[in-house]
Amino acid sequence: MRNRIKLLRSKFKKYGIDGYIIPKNDDFFTEYSKLNRLEVISNFSGSAGLAIILKDKNYLFTDGRYTIQSKIESGKNFKIYGFEKLINCSLFKNLTLGIDPKLFTNTQIKNYFLKNNKIEYIENNLIDEIKKQKKNTSIPFFSLDKSIVGESINSKLNKITKYLKKNKSDYIFISAPENVAWTLNIRGGDGPNSPVPNSRLIVSKSKKILLISNLKKCKQLLKNKIIKKDEFLDENNLPSRLLHLNGKNFIVDDKSCSIFYENLIKSKFKIIKKEDPIYLLKAIKNKTEIKNMINAHILDGVALTKFLYWIKKINKKKINEVEATKKLENFRRLNKNFLYPSFDTIAGSGKNGAIVHYRAKKGNCRTINKNDIFLCDSGGQYKYGTTDVTRTICFSKQKQNIKNIFTKVLKGHIAVATTDINKNDTGKKIDKRARKFLNKSNLDYAHGTGHGVGFFLNVHEGPQSITKINSVKIREGMILSNEPGYYKTNEYGIRIENLVYVKKINKSLLFQNLTMAPIEKDLINFNLLTFDEKNYLFKYHLEVYSRISKYLNTNERRWLASFI
Repeated sequence: MRNRIKLLRSKFKKYGIDGYIIPKNDDFFTEYSKLNRLEVISNFSGSAGLAIILKDKNYLFTDGRYTIQSKIESGKNFKIYGFEKLINCSLFKNLTLGIDPKLFTNTQIKNYFLKNNKIEYIENNLIDEIKKQKKNTSIPFFSLDKSIVGESINSKLNKITKYLKKNKSDYIFISAPENVAWTLNIRGGDGPNSPVPNSRLIVSKSKKILLISNLKKCKQLLKNKIIKKDEFLDENNLPSRLLHLNGKNFIVDDKSCSIFYENLIKSKFKIIKKEDPIYLLKAIKNKTEIKNMINAHILDGVALTKFLYWIKKINKKKINEVEATKKLENFRRLNKNFLYPSFDTIAGSGKNGAIVHYRAKKGNCRTINKNDIFLCDSGGQYKYGTTDVTRTICFSKQKQNIKNIFTKVLKGHIAVATTDINKNDTGKKIDKRARKFLNKSNLDYAHGTGHGVGFFLNVHEGPQSITKINSVKIREGMILSNEPGYYKTNEYGIRIENLVYVKKINKSLLFQNLTMAPIEKDLINFNLLTFDEKNYLFKYHLEVYSRISKYLNTNERRWLASFI
């Protein structure tokens, strides 16, 4: 790592810069990418971060999920701060900082660096010059039938063109691949854990489309006439094609449209900056998507329940975190509809559980001991649905204090699950309900309570989430995670996560559980639960049993019945 930093600094004089900024995201602004330039230069492997290498100092910025992890992986060579320190950055002033304009938006640069420093655009990425990473361009895009996604391409394009006309714009530049996927009912293999098709899309107010990507990836779509020849454009030919488009206005989303592409469009058109409407359209799942997600979660619940039974029984023998991770994936692979994990499994025992996004690695992981609390956060991509679930379990009797904290986390989880969404209709209102019981004991957790989840797509999606600041209205059809937790550094971590969807029952909006797996009863202090909370747990486990018990063997079924 130090040698790479030295090589990077040796390039500063050539470009007339005092420092270079390296974000986690790739040029499609995806959270999880096969390219990880940030890890190359800093050794930090988390999903959110940004490094700044100066002539004599190195900075790494990340969020509360990675406080411990960033110190372990990068603390020797980097000064580590939270993202909040980046706003109008005052840690350094009057410097010229180099960036790759394909990796940043204008708003990011304006908010973070421009007040006190000058920015220099460098077209060739300096990290790639130090270590070239392979791009996988051979995995073709594929289309999903309307029977799977529940809505035709034409219907979706009608919604987009209606939005364009309402906003008096000729075109929209859809720069987020997951939004292209939704619009054209396509998927791909460009994400390590999600079927994202790395591409961009232009839609005109007359409903004409232009899919911008790589020809190898789009051959199947062209062959099956999902898109026509004149609707495809190689990404290298966009500058010349823009010159031949007629019109005045282009809507771009500043969250995922880079400086590079914004400047290209700006050379001919007036830019209107608005949030891509597809984020909200995509977040509201239709009945077919919900039905498919329910089915995927039943399959996933079977695998996870089998794993939980296995690990509770096998723990008399010694297994480590990596072995546990592989065993869980093997249970998922027993189902023919399972494709691959929806993210790298977080399997942390004892003190590793306190690292919110811990990743166990061969040769550097813990053996799971009988006295440990074990936190396992995992998920799968299925035909057709995306899952994400966390269970915290134990293998022996735990201290009363730990049981009390687990129960407070559980009470917060139940409070979210039983929310009257008509009354608490935004993520920030619901987030308060989740933290209430921990906060009474001056305890808290440094991550959001929930995130949006895609349909056979990204495991994290917006605009909805359950956090202290999210004010997006929760609507029927949205899918979110419900995952309060608590983490004691160097000792243990607790998190209980289900995915839920919003259902309208009579005139009320309520959460319905998608996740079907038992919640650890041996960590509950039932004396702290109210009658209603106990009743909720009984009904939840009864539903889990009724949905998945027929797929379990006799011993597994008997064990699951003990939760009712």
